[in-house]
Amino acid sequence: MQVMILVQVCVDDILFGSNNNTICEEFVATMQGEFEMSMMGELTYFLGLQVMKLKHGTFLNQSKYCFDLLKKFKMEDCKEATTPIAINCLMDAS
Repeated sequence: MQVMILVQVCVDDILFGSNNNTICEEFVATMQGEFEMSMMGELTYFLGLQVMKLKHGTFLNQSKYCFDLLKKFKMEDCKEATTPIAINCLMDAS
């Protein structure tokens, strides 16, 4: 299995993950040796995205972000409306 680490830097936040715990621990030690940083734990919400780690992968959604927007504009009780979308078209690069 190929070992990899994914790192995202967003202003003063760093998100990272790996398929190898040792690599994560080494990354944390290196970063803490260079910068003042604290570990916040497993990612659950970031930039409007909810992150849920499931048995078969990671699921992202924006339901909390949408609800917060509705609440901000006092629209929590508004009625839903379907958004029409073509279901039989193929989307490819050609």
